[in-house]
Amino acid sequence: MFVALFSFCVLTYAQRKTEIVEPVKQSNVDAGKVIKRKVAIGRFSNETQYAKGIFYDKENDPMGKQALDILSAKLAASGKFILLERGDLASLLEEAKKSDNGLATIGADYMIIGSVTEFGRKNVGKSGVFSSTKSQIVEAAVAIRLVDVSTGLIIYSDEGKGSAELTTRTTMGVGGKADYDATLSDKAISEAIGQLVENIINKCTSKPWRSYFLSYDSDAQLIAGGASQGIKVGDTFFVKTKGKKVKNPQSGMMIELPGKNIGKVTVTATAGDTPETEYSFVTFDGTSTIDSEKLGEYYIEE
Repeated sequence: MFVALFSFCVLTYAQRKTEIVEPVKQSNVDAGKVIKRKVAIGRFSNETQYAKGIFYDKENDPMGKQALDILSAKLAASGKFILLERGDLASLLEEAKKSDNGLATIGADYMIIGSVTEFGRKNVGKSGVFSSTKSQIVEAAVAIRLVDVSTGLIIYSDEGKGSAELTTRTTMGVGGKADYDATLSDKAISEAIGQLVENIINKCTSKPWRSYFLSYDSDAQLIAGGASQGIKVGDTFFVKTKGKKVKNPQSGMMIELPGKNIGKVTVTATAGDTPETEYSFVTFDGTSTIDSEKLGEYYIEE
């Protein structure tokens, strides 16, 4: 009588290679109220040669879209972001323009640019006298760059590697056989991206949340941002004037010096239909008056 033994397992594991070893500051918003940051995923491309045949369409690459969907789902699950859809790198310039003047529609605070840099599938097996094993293995690597759209600087860059494996075993010719498993691709890419999400969250929330005046007159004082970002009636924020911009002789880049605190605003109501069109009514209490002709010289900070 033959005894049939069959085992079926899915193993996931991961390696990690980090390009920036700078320690990540823990955000102070975790201890209390969280104002959601607006994050746009500008591009997620497939830089591998996998599945790139003669009819390959770069604009509709399934692997790039798969990675983008996984990243979006993980960031949304954190509850700390409003995700904005942006199609290409050109939108980075548009986001910078929107964030710079603070008078029109406020763009994203950060933009994520990513790519699948490695992807491969292989089958391996081992045969013995009485048993044999066969495994499907998928390996993937994902690279991420996080850009502060107000400066255009890359503030975080990292790469994660993930692998998923499906193994079947037969004993004395009796056992199971696993067919091609397409979900291994999802598991490998998800594992790679999962390693990067925590650092993305910490990087985005380590910098204080900012907003801008949309309008300031006797009828109403409005700032950008509303209920979907977590802003509520009674919340108070600092009002600051923009600091002087100077050129850093070491790097050759323009940097903005810290602004001057001139008072506070208190939220009295929120309105708007979408995260990009939401706004809040506020009252201002400060040491100086707001120049309604130069609203771009001020910003609101938590």
